Amino acid sequence: MLRLIHTSDWHIGQSLRGHGREREHRAVFADLCRLVVEQAADALIIAGDVFDSQNPSGEALRLLYETLRDLHAARPAMTMVVVAGNHDAAGRLEAPRDLLRAFNVHVVGNVRRQEGLVDSRRHLVPLRDAGGSVAAHVLALSYPTAACLPGLTRLEETGGGESQIVRAVRQLYAEMLDAVRDQVAGCPLIATGHLHVAGGLESEGAERRILVGGQHAVPPDVFPAEIAYVALGHLHRAQDLGGGRVRYSGSLFPLSATELGYAHGVTLVTLDGTRVATEHLPLARPVPFLRLPEQGELRLSELGAALQALVTRLALPPDLAVEQQPFVQVRLAREGLGSGFREEADRLAEALPLRLVEARAAPLAQPAPLVVADPLKPLSDHAAEDLFRLAFAARQQRDPDEAEMAVFHQVQALAAAEG
Repeated sequence: MLRLIHTSDWHIGQSLRGHGREREHRAVFADLCRLVVEQAADALIIAGDVFDSQNPSGEALRLLYETLRDLHAARPAMTMVVVAGNHDAAGRLEAPRDLLRAFNVHVVGNVRRQEGLVDSRRHLVPLRDAGGSVAAHVLALSYPTAACLPGLTRLEETGGGESQIVRAVRQLYAEMLDAVRDQVAGCPLIATGHLHVAGGLESEGAERRILVGGQHAVPPDVFPAEIAYVALGHLHRAQDLGGGRVRYSGSLFPLSATELGYAHGVTLVTLDGTRVATEHLPLARPVPFLRLPEQGELRLSELGAALQALVTRLALPPDLAVEQQPFVQVRLAREGLGSGFREEADRLAEALPLRLVEARAAPLAQPAPLVVADPLKPLSDHAAEDLFRLAFAARQQRDPDEAEMAVFHQVQALAAAEG
């Protein structure tokens, strides 16, 4: 039996609205060191986005190397596999690979080939169980750049509606499997990936659409059925796909306000012969991340009192160190809200021991469907002014006033003059 911890999307060096996250990273990394001991982990996989930037600072680099050192000290026999994500510079990440091997850390950046064939020695990592026997292998693949994808020449739809990008990703994993099949010798095979798999729930504004050519996602069946478990990175919500064989471990703590409701942590993977079981291991948040109000919205005029009440309820001392202050996300009622509401929210929060990271207005109501008097009548037979009035009312839930109609007529006159 082999016990593996799957984690991803560390984003070391990240800041949230100007606030550094190093203290939080150090806290969750200390928890991770505790977990690998408690769970008697034989292996640890970091499935990409180790750093938040392709040009990480010296402090971020130092934090990574200190963490790998501490993990090795906590569990010396544990094999660690690190792959590059879209936020990482693959060459920079794997530059110290030979040095890191002394700590049983295997770093894999871009796909390596020799004479056109995959260099399987760079991508296949054996995993040993508590008795020292090879119990599984990791097929380590990073974020698939254009250079990594075989036969990628132009973007087009292929037979069956599958895009060339999806076909290239599918071919990449099949090629990798063919290259290592003889070396695996019947042991379970684990693959890594850093990309968006169709069906995965993404965080609003937090994860880029990263595949080449704007292709958003690949189906779960791009990973060959012979692979026992696919350890994914990129999406920050922990979630299963493909019946549980394919999984995102998620990020370690909220990286944006949209992740406030996520259950952050790591995944424990247990391989017993051909049987694979997974368990989500939650991690405590180093600092609170709160929504105000918990449900619904409040008026801007109520925000100051609500922030002060939150400080009182949490018993936050006025001299609380900035890196220990809670993050707060605010939802405001749209009615009567002026264009400078974010600046006013910041002003109300600046003297309090908390960090306001988002003040957002309630979303607009869904517009009513546009209904014309005679839907069978061509649009060209309707007066433009009538269509504008209908569209405005559907969107804004009211009729346009005289000033708004004047603007419409000005635009209409300009359009007529140009054409």
